[in-house]
Amino acid sequence: MSSVTTVQLNHTAVYARDRRVSAAFLAGILGLEVGAPFGPFLPVDLGNGVTLDYYEKRDEPIQSQHYAFLVPDEDFQAMIDRLEAAAVTYYADPSHTAPGRTNDWFGGRGAYFEDPDGHNMEIMTRPYVRP
Repeated sequence: MSSVTTVQLNHTAVYARDRRVSAAFLAGILGLEVGAPFGPFLPVDLGNGVTLDYYEKRDEPIQSQHYAFLVPDEDFQAMIDRLEAAAVTYYADPSHTAPGRTNDWFGGRGAYFEDPDGHNMEIMTRPYVRP
């Protein structure tokens, strides 16, 4: 049997122009806290043991990435409310063509929004059903 079934994502670097601003933004929307600095990284710990380590790249452009977060259904509306309070537009689709709307894919709810560095963030209450 392969050891692939025991492989887990532990952390990933999220590039930002200002690690404090970007980490605080995402943590605030998701209802999380920013951890203590760890070397050049500023961590946001997620509930499944994965850490987003914010890392500053000030001298070169930030390449937009996509990060999707499976969130509890009972917390989804509070996240939407925090986006609205921060005047951040959210969308029902990854191409950002349906502003101010959420989706109901796979029997859940979902939305997309940009962080301060242009990363395409997604919150969803049900995982995608894969073939």
